[in-house]
Amino acid sequence: MKNINTFYLTALLSLIFLSAISIKQPPTDADGRPLIVKKGTIDVDLVETTPVVFKNRAYRFEYVRERYWDNPTGDSYFRFIDHKTGKPSKSFAKGFHLGSALVHNGTIYVTAVNIWDGEQIHIFSSNDMENWDSWMAFDLPGYGIFNTSMTWAKDKYVLMFEIGKPEEKSGVKFTANFATSTDLKSWDLLSPDHNYAKDRYTAPHCLRYLDGYYYNFYLEAHNGYEMRVVRSKDLISWVSSPLNPVLKASKEDKQVANKKLTQASLKRINDAENRNNSDIDFCEYKGKLIINYSWGNQRGEEFLAEASYAGTQEEFLKGWFPNE
Repeated sequence: MKNINTFYLTALLSLIFLSAISIKQPPTDADGRPLIVKKGTIDVDLVETTPVVFKNRAYRFEYVRERYWDNPTGDSYFRFIDHKTGKPSKSFAKGFHLGSALVHNGTIYVTAVNIWDGEQIHIFSSNDMENWDSWMAFDLPGYGIFNTSMTWAKDKYVLMFEIGKPEEKSGVKFTANFATSTDLKSWDLLSPDHNYAKDRYTAPHCLRYLDGYYYNFYLEAHNGYEMRVVRSKDLISWVSSPLNPVLKASKEDKQVANKKLTQASLKRINDAENRNNSDIDFCEYKGKLIINYSWGNQRGEEFLAEASYAGTQEEFLKGWFPNE
């Protein structure tokens, strides 16, 4: 009887041990930070991009500037790149700038400005990535608007937009302001205390919402320029991650992840000054994150890179705030 009991006890302990080690843990680095694996540069002269999943395929939304090396049109435009094949979609939104994409309930939405440092935000929408509707979301006389990022927050859309003026609202440019809408047509501009942050350079780029918290991934002027993250329940009071920065310049940025780059592009990558990781955005695809970001000198020499995180978006967001 004793031997039988010992056998069953040993078997039970073995099952408990195997169950414990089989539970997937979110990947972290040596300091406990969510582990972002940099894959390297995929293009040059591209900055503001948004990975998205549409109809079960991964795409990269791109804002193609006038001076992009492979843009013969002489004007800016938007497009989507199939992540697997590299095939571009039909271009749209000629002449618009600083776009950002969101997929919600089977529809793609793109928010953008008509001019840099302008007063208007426009929205483009499509159900097939071929035909696009567009309208002006709102017009703010006296403002200077740049990047945007939109998220769905339980029962409404929340738009984060970057402003450089008026000074009484922006403080030290560039600063996140916020607006909300239930239908993307009528917008409520939130009061000036809904911001981050007026006291220093905190250029916003990527907004996410999870379990009552808004996560703002922004650019901080520190040791060059670094991506950091803060979160808030009310878009007024913010808590900074104890694990910041999210991304900072490193030699891995100059790895080449796109074997189709030209020799001229490869030389530019090799010779470039790197003091900046900025413009992060990401999407979850098949249980992992596809991450895009920019690197360069923050003075016009810009490169697009890709990275990954071997976990879910929920694990990634919560991972930056492990003790809360």
